[in-house]
Amino acid sequence: MYTLGINAVFHDSSACIVKDGQLIAAVEDERFTHFKHGKRPIPFSTYELPFHAIDFCLKTADIHLNEVDHIAYSFDPYQILPQELRASAFCPVPLFSDQQNFNAELENPWNNLFLSSIINAENHLVDGYPHHLQKRFYKANKSNWKWHFVNHHLAHAASAFLPSPFTRAAILTLDGRGEDCSTTYSIGQNNNISKIDEVRLPHSLGLLYENVTTHLGFLHSSDEYKVMALASYGKPEFVKYFREIVRYLGNGQYQIVNEKLEERFGPPRLKGEEFTAYHFDIARSLQYVLEETVLELCSWLYDMSHEDSLCIAGGVGLNCVLNARIRDKSAFKNIWVQPAAGDSGTALGAALWTDAQIRESKNKDFVMEHVYWGPEYSDEEIEAFLKKCKIPYHKMDDVAQETAGLLAQNKIIGWFQGKMEYGPRSLGSRSILASPIDSKMQSLLNIVKDREDFRPVAPVVLEEDAHHWFEQAQKSPFMLFVYNVIKERAHLIPAVKHIDGTARVQTINKEQHPLYYKLIKAFKEITDVPVLVNTSFNTLGKPIVCSPRDAIECFWTSPFDALIMGSFLISKDYGNKNIGGNTHLQETEPVEALPHALSQAKY
Repeated sequence: MYTLGINAVFHDSSACIVKDGQLIAAVEDERFTHFKHGKRPIPFSTYELPFHAIDFCLKTADIHLNEVDHIAYSFDPYQILPQELRASAFCPVPLFSDQQNFNAELENPWNNLFLSSIINAENHLVDGYPHHLQKRFYKANKSNWKWHFVNHHLAHAASAFLPSPFTRAAILTLDGRGEDCSTTYSIGQNNNISKIDEVRLPHSLGLLYENVTTHLGFLHSSDEYKVMALASYGKPEFVKYFREIVRYLGNGQYQIVNEKLEERFGPPRLKGEEFTAYHFDIARSLQYVLEETVLELCSWLYDMSHEDSLCIAGGVGLNCVLNARIRDKSAFKNIWVQPAAGDSGTALGAALWTDAQIRESKNKDFVMEHVYWGPEYSDEEIEAFLKKCKIPYHKMDDVAQETAGLLAQNKIIGWFQGKMEYGPRSLGSRSILASPIDSKMQSLLNIVKDREDFRPVAPVVLEEDAHHWFEQAQKSPFMLFVYNVIKERAHLIPAVKHIDGTARVQTINKEQHPLYYKLIKAFKEITDVPVLVNTSFNTLGKPIVCSPRDAIECFWTSPFDALIMGSFLISKDYGNKNIGGNTHLQETEPVEALPHALSQAKY
């Protein structure tokens, strides 16, 4: 039985395909369209389905859309459809945006357009696909599958619990909004999820964080992680004010009241304006109150559930500083966060939930050990592309060893290997890698990626060595928790230590990604340091690269040294040699000369 999961409501449009409880493929639409987050979360974009992501999932499963048995869409419009419209074939939509009073029940005049687009998503799927993707959509017929609208927060909860390693757990979902709530509390057992309570809109920790993100000059529903990083530079000077906004009521309930940011903090910072201590303190105070409030929620949930394990999803679950506080300060002994905790993960949750319900499966069938569920390219495909584009390259005999040698020379490497990551983190398939030993590397990478100066870079460490470098480090394959860098080791890896002494750690073992693991082990053999800098293979405002073409375009328009794509090394210095019209683009100098050529690279 094939179940297709779709997320298309707000942002991070995505799709996945599940067969009899097993995930086959999962990917965000942005990887193909090159529009970060897929689309902006506005009512006018709701009709846009992730056709490219769906096409990839169908291609991976080697099926046509007509061969799908169930389609699970991670939002239920009927849950919030006004009663007077349920029996009607029509709903009013204003011609002009100032017509605010035509339906007082709606939060804005475009909600009917928003709901209509969702209700008609199945029709859009059948006849709205791009022409070049018609192979797997042509003559699709709705009679071949059953369509399911899945509650948005249930999809989040299912994405957190069903692929987790636990058979029993409490479940906390925290995001901006679903149909009518922002926070839910549930208990999972085997394949069953029971909701025990919720916090209803307009009260939302996620929306508050979004609004402060906007006030600080960033893009909401996109740049919240920048506010988290900014917070480390500030002091909690405005905690009293944020406690007046966020009021914990007990019993898992909170209110967001009197959120008048301009009245309290003055005009919002405009993009490009200099950051001041004032901005740092706003961010720090917000983060402080978020952490203390969520710890209250976790305390209540623990008392209600009596479970030792906690699963987390929702966009707020990507706040790795908050996750570390829950790990260290809550009563829960085991924490598992969905690596695609934002809305992209709801495609997976909706599909797994629907699959389990339809098959009436009593036992969990799938544990998410890694995130490598996206597109991959063979050496044959990569080499054919390089030859077609007349790009000089060198085929390596030992990818890990040769790449480790370049990294040990302080070179910045684009790393393109295997199946692409699902979720917002680059975790060793589409990464930019560098040595953590040089203290200037963090600043240099921010220049390379055209990022803000305050942005940290993260370490990847061999799983077996993690506890020697980071305090009480545990298995952390998804880079969703921070750990303190051990003081005695901090001078050896200064590039990955944030201003507050922490690092957002990814651990890796050979089962998760053998070549990535082998590379770090080879770097350890050369330097005695089992740690690399790992940041996403993209530049400012762009999604993570997906295809060889994306990687080449990013590489040649960014100031880093070399690209390792499959078994092939592409170097800017090497590529600038006179190739004498050789259309087969074989190497034009001995491979021994490459490291020396690379060592001359300047910024």
